[in-house]
Amino acid sequence: MRILVTGGAGFIGSHLIDRLMTAGNEVICLDNFYTGHRHNLLHWLDNPYFEVIRHDVTEPIRLEVDQIYHLACPASPVHYQYNPVKTIKTNVMGTLNMLGLAKRVKARFLLASTSEVYGDPEVHPQSEDYRGNVNPIGIRSCYDEGKRVAETLAFDYHRQNNVDIRVARIFNTYGPRMLENDGRVVSNFVVQALQGNPLTIYGNGAQTRSFCYVSDLVEGLMRLMNGDYIGPVNLGNPDEYTILQLAQAVQSMVNPDAELVYKPLPQDDPQRRKPDITRAKTFLGWNPTVPLQEGLKLTIDDFRNRFSQQGTTTGRPSTLHSVVG
Repeated sequence: MRILVTGGAGFIGSHLIDRLMTAGNEVICLDNFYTGHRHNLLHWLDNPYFEVIRHDVTEPIRLEVDQIYHLACPASPVHYQYNPVKTIKTNVMGTLNMLGLAKRVKARFLLASTSEVYGDPEVHPQSEDYRGNVNPIGIRSCYDEGKRVAETLAFDYHRQNNVDIRVARIFNTYGPRMLENDGRVVSNFVVQALQGNPLTIYGNGAQTRSFCYVSDLVEGLMRLMNGDYIGPVNLGNPDEYTILQLAQAVQSMVNPDAELVYKPLPQDDPQRRKPDITRAKTFLGWNPTVPLQEGLKLTIDDFRNRFSQQGTTTGRPSTLHSVVG
């Protein structure tokens, strides 16, 4: 098939492209390289069945494709809060443009939505029936509400124009190729530990997250795209950890002597986050398989290799100031 991946030079997008190319598809990567990087795709650049187009999804584009994986949007608080107007434009106008393209060429469209549509949830764990507890005017709203609007658009195009849609709600994902200054909790802890710096915990560390390794997520996205279930469907690992437990795991694997420091919790940061993946199991036959310890080792090794290639163990610490993800 001829498949378009928006945001394909990013962390998740590049891993998805690896799978799609390995499966023998023709792939077009669309990216404005705001948070994506060409080096994530270097191994495919000479392949005749792969193409990279530098393009911002807030502008229309005409292509002929069979499937569209719409991943384009900064997903970490550091980046989506840097230019919140651009973030919500990407979520709304970018999704409109890609749905319009899907309508014109009769392509199947998969929206990479997010667990952030649940906000700071009052229901635990979160199932797809839960409508969320989101602050519409907070500092995270450009992303949270932007994705909620993107889901609305997808279902409206489906009902009104018969666009063939799929909607995935992605929970915290980690793995190789995460940005050093990503601002999310796994990359923050790993970079700080490798630098020999204290590990920064926001709040008291009792807030929870569920961490899904990137290969598991990609498998879920592909099963959703190629199956009959429209969604929305949660894709995440239901194993729940406190932020303190994660910090201690990274500490023990990288630098047991690393200090833990505590700072105030940012505005609107969710206290608990855990997916109910009953729908994913039932309709996709999907279940994450990579345990946290194994995934963390692979992620730490990737960061360590990157730092050694740079000839330094320092990342970009001045940007490591963000929320827990």
